[in-house]
Amino acid sequence: MAVEDKHISYRIYLVAVFIFLMAIAIVVKLTNIQWVEGDYYRKLAKQRTVRNFVIPANKGNIYSADGSLLATSIPNYEIRFDAKAPKTETFEKHVKALSDSLATVLDRPGGFYEKELRKARENKNRYYLIARNLSYTDYVKIKGFPLFNLGAFKGGIIIEQETVRKHPIGKIAERTIGYDRIDPATGVEVGKGIEWAFKSYLNGKDGKILKQKIAKGQWKPIRDVNEVDPIDGYDVISTIDVFIQDIAHHALLKQLEDYEADHGCVVVMETETGHVKAISNLGRAEDGSYYETTNYAVAESHEPGSTFKLVDLMAILEDKVADTSTVFDSHNGQVKYYGRSVTDSHRGGYGKVSLARGFELSSNTVMVQAVYENYKSNPSRFVNHIKSYGLDKPLGLHFKGEGRPYIPQPGDKHWSGISLPWMAFGYEVSVTPMQTLAFYNSVANNGVMVKPQFVSEIKEWNKTIKKFDTEVINPRICSPETIKKLRAVLLNVVKKGTASKLYSKDFSMAGKTGTAQMNYGGKEGKSALYYASSFVGYFPADHPKYSCIVVVHKPNTSKNNYYGADVAGPVFKRIAQKIFTDAPSTNKIKQLDSRIPKQENSYNEYYAKAEKKTKQIPNLKGMPGMDAIALLENLGLKVKVNGVGKVKKQSLQAGQQISKNETIVLELS
Repeated sequence: MAVEDKHISYRIYLVAVFIFLMAIAIVVKLTNIQWVEGDYYRKLAKQRTVRNFVIPANKGNIYSADGSLLATSIPNYEIRFDAKAPKTETFEKHVKALSDSLATVLDRPGGFYEKELRKARENKNRYYLIARNLSYTDYVKIKGFPLFNLGAFKGGIIIEQETVRKHPIGKIAERTIGYDRIDPATGVEVGKGIEWAFKSYLNGKDGKILKQKIAKGQWKPIRDVNEVDPIDGYDVISTIDVFIQDIAHHALLKQLEDYEADHGCVVVMETETGHVKAISNLGRAEDGSYYETTNYAVAESHEPGSTFKLVDLMAILEDKVADTSTVFDSHNGQVKYYGRSVTDSHRGGYGKVSLARGFELSSNTVMVQAVYENYKSNPSRFVNHIKSYGLDKPLGLHFKGEGRPYIPQPGDKHWSGISLPWMAFGYEVSVTPMQTLAFYNSVANNGVMVKPQFVSEIKEWNKTIKKFDTEVINPRICSPETIKKLRAVLLNVVKKGTASKLYSKDFSMAGKTGTAQMNYGGKEGKSALYYASSFVGYFPADHPKYSCIVVVHKPNTSKNNYYGADVAGPVFKRIAQKIFTDAPSTNKIKQLDSRIPKQENSYNEYYAKAEKKTKQIPNLKGMPGMDAIALLENLGLKVKVNGVGKVKKQSLQAGQQISKNETIVLELS
């Protein structure tokens, strides 16, 4: 018995020792957690129960010069259904009415949604998709349907919202308006056009708010000093004129379709300011349709062909090595340099003609002789003229991806005996359409070369944050005497030269045709050869208001016509006529001018005038939506908006007396 008691005592001692050691271990662990690892675990607990959430900033809008919305952010809604959330009796009571309502709004056959909702409940689906990409109007309707109007916990509705960027004018100028987004494949921010170039103004700054996790995965805001309010982005006012943009886009599109061309571009620029009023870049898809693709006008550097001959004439007249009356022999339309022939498009040449007439007829032989004979002993003198015109370097536009020009230099590895004569008629050099336009625009602008500009100012509602003034690249590209002579021959190109088909006694235009043979030195041989047809100039010829360039690449040669005057010229003429001579267009401009004040003071003047009439509802029809909202809120009204664009309808009629805190509903087109 004593032995057995002794064994029991040992076991008790062992258990006691074990418990004592366990107690010591627990105390050590608690001490370690509290004092050694305490900060780490407290931080971990806080991370799991308290988290910073981003409050997205509202992105600014992009407007046209006439106040139309070019790009805006609108909410996009996705609705799902937690099929386990509603109680059985609640679900059965409302499922039929909900299904019928959904079928009406979402255009589904009767009974479709009742079957799907019952299947989702049977499968205990807590995330069944009802619809995505919903407008605000449809979202509000669906949220108010039977069952869903009971909310998330009782009705099972799950609402997810994202902000998407929309272009109210559609695909027109889409490439220039551009985008700024995160590439889902790489997670890298990518973008193009105005959206990318001016993102620092448009995007604003996101805010943050601290939230604490509560039951059922919900997060409750903690209002403290850690909260940072978002700063909304500014609006960007572009130089684009929607009316001119529409004309240019459709004029180019028609010609590309008629000639089954590969791609083309058109730019219309205000002569004095350099404001780009329209730009269209269209490329051909596999199905034969055309869409906004590469920004050819800015990015595509290529041999310009005969439009480069204006450089020849400007240099020659400035150096006074020849005059417009100097006579040259076209040698039956062919001259040779180092065994290579330069030929005229007109078989047999033009006989003996003046330099001015040679330019008007776009004679390769005349222009090449004029350059080669006067600069062969010192080609750097000619090349330095090109450099002084700024054609050897990019314009420095805000857009990324601007094409780089190429001007060969005497002494470099690419310079040869034929470089100088080939440059004279637009080969062995490379420039972008935008550079060519800026150069011709300087002639229209009395010798002042201005930088093409796509944005005029940054605004916060009606307050100007930053103005972009006209930037002068070269205040005097050549002498006034030279400008006078150049403008005379450019006018004669249309009156009695290569572009005589475009001439109209009712409307004056000036410019130069160009037809460049592309890929003539390529490895693919003759099969890769194609033509680029162009026309660049300005209008009206006597008092230039706009300059314009049109380039069409690879017109179908089976049409038996690929010359600049026939392919690109008609686009130029159609744009000019519609802007200045077409009656409906003129009326449209007058309507725009009467409704929307000039850019310098449009917003300030409009608001100042409207806010004086504080007792009456203003007439908002045709006004940009964002401007209408700002104006109405300043008048003390609450505003609800349906759609995007300009005001089409307003729920409170113009002239009606304003009541404080009254709600007005705007329908935008």
